[in-house]
Amino acid sequence: MEPVITAFFDPATYTVSYLVADPGTRRAAVIDSVLDFDPKSGRTGTESAERILAAAKAGNLSVDWILETHAHADHLSAAVFLKERTGAKIAIGEHITAVQKTFGPIFNALDVHGDGKPFDRLLKDGETVALGALDIEVLYTPGHTPACVTYRVGNNVFVGDTLFMPDYGTARTDFPGGDARTLYRSIRKLLALPPDTTLWMCHDYMAPGRTEYAWKTTVGEQCEKNIHIHDGIGEEAFVAMRTARDKTLSMPVLILPSVQVNIRAGQMPPPDSDGNVYLKLPVNRI
Repeated sequence: MEPVITAFFDPATYTVSYLVADPGTRRAAVIDSVLDFDPKSGRTGTESAERILAAAKAGNLSVDWILETHAHADHLSAAVFLKERTGAKIAIGEHITAVQKTFGPIFNALDVHGDGKPFDRLLKDGETVALGALDIEVLYTPGHTPACVTYRVGNNVFVGDTLFMPDYGTARTDFPGGDARTLYRSIRKLLALPPDTTLWMCHDYMAPGRTEYAWKTTVGEQCEKNIHIHDGIGEEAFVAMRTARDKTLSMPVLILPSVQVNIRAGQMPPPDSDGNVYLKLPVNRI
């Protein structure tokens, strides 16, 4: 039995979130949710997350899991809001501890201890978690960050930022802990899956020549057409390309607010002495 998958595209951050459900038991998981955030005003919103909740309600689904593929640098996670509304557990790959240890000091986040908290569950490579009668398999796919994981449910694979659509290529590797060689090997691990395996992207930036956003492809299509890593492109060539390309990229607009929230499983930093919550802007640290 295959899951029922509903995609939700957020045009502000080019992010795709997913509601993945077992049609038999009506149990569901949310993958890579988005908390709306206006960097000009510092205001948050829940419209994107509420669209997912509305779809779950319409389908009579019970959300058991809120899954993150990694600590995103381009959008804030709505995991805490969704947990409050559904009682679901928040899970991420176990190597989030390395990301917490890297970024906690950058933000002087004294409540972040590099132990994986406050995530409810840290997932290991090869581990499975139940989604009703289905299993969610965890695949460790580092490179974009040292903590990236991919989720496999039946013939469907949710790759996070590891891959983009074939006409756009692959993820950057210049964030702390990222590594182009590691990314190459993670991608080859995914592309060794059966050619008809469906791959679901976490982002789409609409490559030149396309007129619509897209986030669904296959292993076979990636092997044949991915502009960065199709069959015939070796590891050394990929590393050289990826390293050179990364040097031309600017930082994501929301990297500083996003990372300090996402290493806390979507929680805001603790209130200051005046009772208000503040996001920090480290100067000359990144």
